[in-house]
Amino acid sequence: MLSKSKTSEDYQFHYSFSGDPNKPLILFLHGFMGNSHEFEPVIFLICDKFYCLTVDLPGHGETKVLRGDEYYTMPKTAHALISLLDNLKITQCFLVGYSMGGRLALYLALHFPHRFPKVVLESASPGLLTKAERVERVKRDEQIARKLERSVCRNDFAAFVSNWYNQEIFGLLKNHPQFHRLLEVRLQNHPIELAKSLRFMGTGCQPSLWKMLIKNKTPVLLLAGESDEKFIDVNTEMTKICESCQLKVIQTSGHNIHFENVKAFVENIQDFLSKDNI
Repeated sequence: MLSKSKTSEDYQFHYSFSGDPNKPLILFLHGFMGNSHEFEPVIFLICDKFYCLTVDLPGHGETKVLRGDEYYTMPKTAHALISLLDNLKITQCFLVGYSMGGRLALYLALHFPHRFPKVVLESASPGLLTKAERVERVKRDEQIARKLERSVCRNDFAAFVSNWYNQEIFGLLKNHPQFHRLLEVRLQNHPIELAKSLRFMGTGCQPSLWKMLIKNKTPVLLLAGESDEKFIDVNTEMTKICESCQLKVIQTSGHNIHFENVKAFVENIQDFLSKDNI
């Protein structure tokens, strides 16, 4: 894995390449509290068939936002990633996003469809449809952001992260034998930066993408874990309004499929991306 950083006027992005540069390229976008190491088990299994680019999103890992808080938002982040790809001389690539990174991946796919021929969204959504839902979610995310900030003073960030995975969507993730490894990755982040990410790129404040999704022509593979009923329902609705979306429900997993069932995750993305490669 080759790690680098690239600085612009607005961001200093930390990113890594893995695999064969002569193979098709995949850009991986991690979820909330993840970083560029999020998909390492997946990349280990596919690096002979794909060239893999991972990046720390704003508020995470070693990436630094050099300007105001508005540069944590989804539109600003999306345009910054396109600029990063331009600087790296990448005109097209596949796109795989998980949860928060999946919402960002969908935004990229809908606003820059010529850049991403195929997209995989793991446990992701187009955001919230109504203003009332968005207002309620912003309130909830603000409460969580404040808990993150207080965890610095109380020195209990590790407890916050552990409690985060008590949410129903994560199913039995905490029983996974490698759960401690997942926690180690999450604890590499800084709570203050995570709070900014939640405030400015959380589900409540992101642009709703439902209407744009109706016109989408880019092939999209939706992955949802069998015990993550919330996202099975959301992704089912996505397939109803967008013919280019297909849904696969992955067994023995909840929200974090690529961690709980890496074999099935890899098989599905390889099958989807390997047909009619660019």
